[in-house]
Amino acid sequence: MSGMLLRLVCTAAVAAGTVLAPVPATAAPEPAAPGERSVAALLTELQTLYREAEKATETYNATEERLKEQRAETERLDRALARTRLSLHDSRSAAGRLARQQYQSVSGISPYVRLLLARDPQGALDQGQVIGQLARQRAETVGRLTGAEKQAGELARRAREALADRTALTERRERERDEVRERLRDVEELLASLTAEELAALAELERAEVAKAQEELVASGALSGARPPSEAGDRAVRYAVEQLGKPYEWGAEGPETYDCSGLTSEAWGRAGTPIPRTSQEQWARLERVPLRDLRPGDLVVYFPEATHVALYLGGGMVVQAPRPGARIKVSPIAANPVLGAVRPDPGGRPVPEYVPPELPEGATAGPDEGYAAATAPPATG
Repeated sequence: MSGMLLRLVCTAAVAAGTVLAPVPATAAPEPAAPGERSVAALLTELQTLYREAEKATETYNATEERLKEQRAETERLDRALARTRLSLHDSRSAAGRLARQQYQSVSGISPYVRLLLARDPQGALDQGQVIGQLARQRAETVGRLTGAEKQAGELARRAREALADRTALTERRERERDEVRERLRDVEELLASLTAEELAALAELERAEVAKAQEELVASGALSGARPPSEAGDRAVRYAVEQLGKPYEWGAEGPETYDCSGLTSEAWGRAGTPIPRTSQEQWARLERVPLRDLRPGDLVVYFPEATHVALYLGGGMVVQAPRPGARIKVSPIAANPVLGAVRPDPGGRPVPEYVPPELPEGATAGPDEGYAAATAPPATG
């Protein structure tokens, strides 16, 4: 999303003197007047829009990653084709030289007759060996030439296909970028239509919903005692904490702005353990762990489509980039409906002693919910 659009999304809440955050079932808002939307209905609508934006963002991110890979493949094939064409040129030059040498050295008389007529039979034998060697060299050169021609043709075909795939991916990325912008415009329009009182009520309702969900998760026993992280997990946590307060921006991987999976993938990349870029790929390809076994650095994935992700801090809290208009912050793990958790370094040994990073003032300020669903799936664990 452009910086301008991101600022516009924030404008409505800032103008009202509040920042949007989560909503409680315990808050009992006053009934809406006939024809007006209740606060709960507004929240449901806003959550739906945010979730649609998140899905579009992660789809865009996946295409962007595929496009990066395709660019690298196209460049690799181009380099291989250039090397093969140079080798083909050298083979053709060598074949030409051998052809000229053979033409100049062969008299048209058979080697057997030449041996019978020679005054120096040994010299004739030596000359025949040279001619035979030239013939073998020519056969080898022709073989290399034929192989290089086939390889060049195959590489040229693959390079054309790679370029066509790259062009198609570029076009798809543009369509998906437009989809994200359209979804975020919907969010912007809804926020701009709300009064200061409605924004404040939404913020209070969001906060209460998160508090209630966290209380229920802790009471369920799904989270167990504290566990130390691995060395890489410790580095990932400390990197994420250093990013607190930086703005969310869709498609961003830092260092000034991030989206949710941009933060988690960059944190683990900086820790020396590269992981997939998108939340769906992180959920699909990393080893899953139950919530009761969580340790700092693990990733908590949210929503049935795995469209949101955060990095576990410990003590039932996560570091996350929540949504447009918000900043990277520390949130309760149950701020969004939990799908499950994954561990980027399942073989990493826990550190013998762990001192959690010190959090700056205001680390928990701001909205907690990412792209909430109207109905939360059951937490795994």
